[in-house]
Formats: sequence, C-alpha cells, structure tokens
Amino acid sequence: MVALNPFRPSQSLVIKIGSALLVDQSTGQLRADWLESLCADIKSLREREISVTLVSSGAIALGKTRLNQWDKALSLSQKQACAAAGQAQLTQAYEDALAPLGLTTAQILLTLNDTENRRRWINARSTLDALLQMGVIPIINENDTVATDEIRYGDNDRLAARTAQMIGADTLVLLSDIDGLYTSDPRKSDQAKHVAVIETLSAEIMNMGGQANQEAAMGSGGMATKLAAAHIATKAGCHMCIMDGQAHSPISRLIDGERVSWFKAAQNPKDARRQWISGHLNIKGTLQIDQGAEKALNGGSSLLAVGVTAVTGNFEKGDPVSIQTHTGDNLATGLAGYSAEDIRKILGKNSDEVASILGYDYGLPVVHRDNLVMQK
Repeated sequence: MVALNPFRPSQSLVIKIGSALLVDQSTGQLRADWLESLCADIKSLREREISVTLVSSGAIALGKTRLNQWDKALSLSQKQACAAAGQAQLTQAYEDALAPLGLTTAQILLTLNDTENRRRWINARSTLDALLQMGVIPIINENDTVATDEIRYGDNDRLAARTAQMIGADTLVLLSDIDGLYTSDPRKSDQAKHVAVIETLSAEIMNMGGQANQEAAMGSGGMATKLAAAHIATKAGCHMCIMDGQAHSPISRLIDGERVSWFKAAQNPKDARRQWISGHLNIKGTLQIDQGAEKALNGGSSLLAVGVTAVTGNFEKGDPVSIQTHTGDNLATGLAGYSAEDIRKILGKNSDEVASILGYDYGLPVVHRDNLVMQK
C-alpha cells in the first residue's frame, strides 16, 4: 500500500478540517456525505494502526445556522454564542459518522494558553495520549465560547500544528480549498507555480503566504497561517501537507498521489522533542535521586517518587527540572509531573501511596520518560 507521506511511514496523523469543507457555504448546512467519506478514510487508517486526531472547525458556522445568524456580521461575543450553540451539533455530526464504523470519539476544547502554558500542555498531552492509546478519535476545536482575543488562535491551522507538536505526531494534513503552496496567488496570476516539496522554510517561502485571511470566505486563516503552522510542525519533527480537501475521500486521494504540497521536517518528533527539552528551557529546580532510580533512568524508565531523595527549588507541574545522581552529577533534564511542594510530600514513597498522601493522583510519574532527556 502507498505510504501516507513520502518521507517515512506514518504512525500518528493529525487532520485539520476547515469550516468551508464541513459546512456548505451557500446553505450553512453540514456536508454530511463529505464527512462520511472522510470518516471512511479514517476507518481505513485505523485498520492500518495509524492513530488519528482531528482538529475541526465548524462550531461557529453550524451555530450561525442554528441561531438564524448565517448571513450576518457578528461581534466576538455573538460568535462565541454561535460556537456554544454549534459545538454540540459539531460533536454529534462526528459521532453519527464515526460510531457506525465502530470508532469512538472524544471532544477536547483548547485555547492558546492550553498549548503554550507548560502545566496545561502536559495535562492536555496526558489526556490525548490516554485517548489515543484507547483507540479513540479525539476531536479538537478552539474553545471559542470562553477564549478572548488575547488567548485565542483565531485559526485552526496553528492549533492543529500545536496539537501535532503536543502529541508527537509524525504527519499533519491541512485540508484546504487549494491544492498547496504557489509562488503567488493562482487566482490572480497565471504565472503562479505550484510548489510540491518544501525542504526549508526560507524567507522566500514564507513570503509566498501573502496576507492571512485571503483564502476562504468562511475560514479565518489563509496561506500565511498555513505557513506559520508549517513552521511549528516541522520544528517539532512533523511533516506537513496542504491539500485540496473539497472533494470526497480526501485522505484516500492523498494516498493515491493527488497533487499537494509537502513540508519536510528535518528530524523526527522524538528527536525534536528531546532537543526542545534539553536545550531551550530554563531549569526551575533540581531532583536528586538514588542509585536505583539512576539505573532505571539509564534503562529507559520514568522517574518515580520512590527514587527521589531531595528536591531543590520551587517549581510547578510542567516546569523543567534537572535530575542529579546521589553524587550530584547531572544525569537528565525533564518536565516535572508534580510541583516541588507535592514532590517533597511523596519523595521516597511508592506509587500506590501517592493518592493517599496528596489526596489525588495525576496518573503520572514524577518525570515521565517521554518528558525526559538523558545528558549522557
């Protein structure tokens, strides 16, 4: 079978669906047949053991129809009201299309803060990881009902890229109304040339995006936001594709070789994540560990409370910490699964004692192996 992307086999895929694909722009009604074809593609991917996460617009568009506001210009608060009215319909639409295929869905609403604040980021990542391990299809949308201008993305291209970064996805597909990147706007110039593969996001490439919001009447992002998404995704080790998703069965068409634009990541998601943790974060504290924990970490395990002997600094969950051996040597850097205050209460304790001591259990080790980078 043809590979999903031309660079490496895909194991984890994020698909971004815009409002203009999901909702008919002339009637404001759900494109149910198109959605069913996409969900059939998702079923095929799951049969190949590829995990799938959806980042879907459409709540505001469906809410505008439901509240008889389809052809009106709306304020932010009115759009948020439409999002509240349309979100349930959006979630139900995916449930109706995926449940008959034996696939379970879960709704997650995120804001800009959730993907850029480390504490919220680590919580969201843990939830998404658990859902994907259970074979669930997460359906993510921006939390338009509560987000203000200061804490919202305003487009789901960048939210999709942040989601791909968060879960360590290897492939991101942006379903659009254009078949990829052009040297200039193909609707304005017959000299515009399609760019099939982008190896590096140079200044020249970024300038091809022009101004945001030029691409679709219903959507909130244009080519500029897609290039911003490519910057986020490829730095996180995730290959990204822009393709025309308007016709039915877009993922099948992608696999069959339809013309698209691919943005190539220089490294894989795990290496990119290790580089980010080890070299781009300011250390907030130190965990000293015993020899048993040192051996466990060297063997690829997570750091458990039972192996921690001392805590230095005042840090919060999700903050970067240094992990030192009992002799004071720097062994690793990682993201704390608990605050310094909580770790002091549970250090040296077995995992089954954590909930009784703290009154809750995050279901996380002190530092998870996926959030840890060995220094040697």
